[in-house]
Amino acid sequence: MSSGKSGRAANGGKIRAFWQFMKFCLVGVSNVVVCEGIYVVLLFCGVHYLAANILGNLISILNAYFWSNRFVFRAEEGERRVWWKVLAKTYASYGFSMALSAGLLVFWLEIVMLSRYVGRLLEQLAAVGILQWRKGRGLAIDASRMAELLAEAVNLVITIPINFCVNKFWTYRKQK
Repeated sequence: MSSGKSGRAANGGKIRAFWQFMKFCLVGVSNVVVCEGIYVVLLFCGVHYLAANILGNLISILNAYFWSNRFVFRAEEGERRVWWKVLAKTYASYGFSMALSAGLLVFWLEIVMLSRYVGRLLEQLAAVGILQWRKGRGLAIDASRMAELLAEAVNLVITIPINFCVNKFWTYRKQK
């Protein structure tokens, strides 16, 4: 049986870790806004979609570094960080996450063939009238597009916790 003090300390650590993860997710939302905002602006300026995507991601990772360093994984008093090493690790961790997400997309869409299962589900929902609200609103979505959206959502559930752990225990690990 643990003492009251050690139990409270353990709970305090879990609560801090939970709030740190929530802050990480908030920074993630800002990354999406930055990345997609840059992507859209560049598309409207005539930049090729792949170049716009790459630039949006590169700048959003810089945004992640800035806010993670100051808001999520703040250095403790006396802790010294070499900014360019942390920045390089930030790009590496997000690069890993993007590669993992791309691989998972191929897995869900090309190997599992998620669109087959989504197509059946959409047919059943349409048969019972659940999808009737879409008619005449320009909201038609086919099984392939729905599978792409669903796969990306599932990937976020997988990659966000992994990226958080990589950042917490590698990128922003306290130096001894």
